[in-house]
Amino acid sequence: MKDRKSITILLAEDDPDDRMLVQDAVSEGRLVNDFRYVEDGEELMDYLHQCGRYAGEGSAPRPGLILLDLNMPRKDGREALREIKADPFLRQIPVVVLTTSKAEEDVFRSYDLGANSFVTKPVTFKSLVDLMKNLGRYWLEIVELPGREGES
Repeated sequence: MKDRKSITILLAEDDPDDRMLVQDAVSEGRLVNDFRYVEDGEELMDYLHQCGRYAGEGSAPRPGLILLDLNMPRKDGREALREIKADPFLRQIPVVVLTTSKAEEDVFRSYDLGANSFVTKPVTFKSLVDLMKNLGRYWLEIVELPGREGES
């Protein structure tokens, strides 16, 4: 098995309880990475473009993985996903849709917009920890990701 890469994991989630649970699950799963979060799609795009409150040097390291909720205020995850995958600088960042939705339409639309995976949020904390471990194992140990600055 390959060595674990050190990447920034960026969670886009509007619910503070869900943010805390995912952060705790990442910690519990021993994913030794930089974990950051934003609260909606507009803040996500500001982070990715390093503007607004993320304009300062080092305040928004390029994520190696984005965990994206679909249902957020101001700009929902679908709109943000469309923008990310349309941007030549951002499209290489893997996006895992992590949502409560089980609607088939959301699954199809997410993949049509370029999502790399679609995962329904587990109900229990233990299941969430297991999910974060599996996502970490897959995205950090198994697959090859583009370099931090988007090089191949």
